[in-house]
Amino acid sequence: MARPTTKEDLVSKSEYNFEKLMNLVENMTDEEFSISFNFEDDLKKKEVHWKRDKNVRDVFIHLYEWHKLLINWIESNMRGIEKSFLPAPYNWRTYGEMNVKFWEEHQGTTFDESKNLLEESHKKVMYIVETFSNEELFTSKYFSWTGGTTLGSYCVSSTSSHYEWALKKLKAHIKNCKNN
Repeated sequence: MARPTTKEDLVSKSEYNFEKLMNLVENMTDEEFSISFNFEDDLKKKEVHWKRDKNVRDVFIHLYEWHKLLINWIESNMRGIEKSFLPAPYNWRTYGEMNVKFWEEHQGTTFDESKNLLEESHKKVMYIVETFSNEELFTSKYFSWTGGTTLGSYCVSSTSSHYEWALKKLKAHIKNCKNN
């Protein structure tokens, strides 16, 4: 399925991918769930996140924290309080460091807590998305605070596309478990 370019597609694909993600985790075996992720032998998996996340909780927390970024950014700007998407001191070149910070902050978070946080933040993001029209979401520069990107593009990146990223990572882990 292509990247959503309408509100209807954004909502549909986000809900579909979220449900798919939750079902995948629900159907993991005890072994797949309990073994730490290990992608060191796969030379194609060079990005930092392949080494950073060690379990389902870490993936869920990552998604949750990006939901929080989106929610706080939209709510602040809609109240007239100008705020950038990424909090200082981070920018689009250094956001990987922010992701590591999120990971570090949640090492004491349980899986059940991470699941609850993710489910609640997903609901809140989807509620917020529903409050905007298709035009508000997908018209370039509709809101000055989105810069040259549409609000919908930020929403897609924090939901449907991010869920695809999580699915890919978890499927790779499950495949590793079956091959070992």
